[in-house]
Amino acid sequence: MAFSADELRVLRRALAIALHPMPLSDEDVQDCLRLAGSVDEAVGEAGRLRAFLLADLARYRDALPGSVTGYLELLQDALAAGYDPRPDDLAALRALRGKPLAAALLERCQILAERSVRARLAGRSAAPAAPGPRSRLLALPGGRAADREAERPKAPAAPAPGRTPAPGPRPMPKPSEVFPPRRRPVPPPPEEERAAG
Repeated sequence: MAFSADELRVLRRALAIALHPMPLSDEDVQDCLRLAGSVDEAVGEAGRLRAFLLADLARYRDALPGSVTGYLELLQDALAAGYDPRPDDLAALRALRGKPLAAALLERCQILAERSVRARLAGRSAAPAAPGPRSRLLALPGGRAADREAERPKAPAAPAPGRTPAPGPRPMPKPSEVFPPRRRPVPPPPEEERAAG
């Protein structure tokens, strides 16, 4: 996550106020609330991109063996993002172990799966916990969010079990919007051209 220069200024000011409490001006409070909203939006966007990556990985896995190259690349990206390999991934990699990349990924996934099982047996969840609701900067001295909390309309009640929740404000991104096309390696020039050059 990257912050703009203005956001870093607000963050630096908020940290200074947290260390040395002092009253805040309305402008400072609004800046802090805007920054908190931006961080919440970035966290939500990261969750949506992760869900998209995992859904794409499942589609490529279901299309094996025809989608070997794409599946192995997506699996590498997912592992780098903290994905916990599933039994389907291990089975697919065992079937593809004739390829060097698949064999290396199988070894890596087996280690990760073993750690995950050990962590579950020890009573810990291997997956990172979803971030809980964050407070609205009420801890900052002089903040006026508490006064505005009462004025805000109440959030709609959670949907009844079995009902699908209303879609979010933004649609799911297309694969071409999230993952730019990969460049293919340029083949070396023929030997005649090299000899002439």
